[in-house]
Amino acid sequence: MQKRPFLKALLAGALVASAGFAGLAQADVLANAQKTGTLRVAVPQDFPPFGTVGPDMKPRGYDIDVANLIGRELGLKVELIPVSSTNRIPYLTTGKADLVISSLGKNPDREKVIDFSIAYAPFFNGIFGPTDIAIKGAADTAGKIVGVTRGSVEDLEFTKVAPPTATIKRFEDNNATISAYLSGQVQLIATGNVVAAAVNERTKIRRLDTKFLIKNSPCYVGVNKGEAALLAKVNEVVGKLKKSGELNQVSQRWLQAPLPADL
Repeated sequence: MQKRPFLKALLAGALVASAGFAGLAQADVLANAQKTGTLRVAVPQDFPPFGTVGPDMKPRGYDIDVANLIGRELGLKVELIPVSSTNRIPYLTTGKADLVISSLGKNPDREKVIDFSIAYAPFFNGIFGPTDIAIKGAADTAGKIVGVTRGSVEDLEFTKVAPPTATIKRFEDNNATISAYLSGQVQLIATGNVVAAAVNERTKIRRLDTKFLIKNSPCYVGVNKGEAALLAKVNEVVGKLKKSGELNQVSQRWLQAPLPADL
C-alpha cells in the first residue's frame, strides 16, 4: 500500500537531481574551458572583413582577432570553429562552441535563445563620401546626388529621411553603386560600413568617409543561456580591450575606421 507514494517520491527526487545536474553542466562552460585550457569559438568563414580564409588558408578577420584577444585575456588557447550565418547559433546551443563571435546582431527572437555581451564591433548602414564634403545628417544631403543599391536596406531607410532636394540614383547591385561613386557619377553613397571598408582596402581613389548612420546594428558575442560567469568574463574583457585601445586597432585594421564613440 505504501509502494506507490514511495515511487512517486523517488521519481520526483530523481527529476530534481537530474535537473540540478543539467543546470550544473550547462553552467560549467567557463570552468570546463579553464580545465581543458581551450576556448572553442565559432567564427565566420565567408564574410570579410569579419572572417574569411587568408592566402595561408588560415582564418583571418575582425572576429578572429577578437576571439584571439579574448582567449589571451582568459589565458586560454583558442580553437576556431568556422560557421555560417545559419548554423552559428545552433553550434552554440548544442554545445559545439563555447562562444559565437560571428558578426552577430541582437534582436528579440535571438535574445530568447541566447545571451549577448556588450557590443564589440560596429555594423551599420550609413551615408559615405569623400572627406572634403561636410555632411552631418540627412538634411545636409539637400542638393546632393546620393547613390544607393535598389531595394536595399539603405535605399529604404535613406528614402524615409532624404530631403526633397536630394537626388537619389538607384543602381542594380553594390558593384554598380560603388563604381558610380568612384567614377564621380554620384557625390555620396548609402551603403554598409563593411562594404565601405572593403572599398577603402582596395582603392585610394575617393576613399569613403563615414558621414552619418542610417541604421545601427552592432555586433555582440553570443553566450549560452545560464552562463553568467562566462558572460561576465567576456564583458570584462571587451570593456578592457575598448579602454586599452586594442579593439580600436582591430577596427582600424579591418574596417578602416575607428570604433564609434558610443559603441
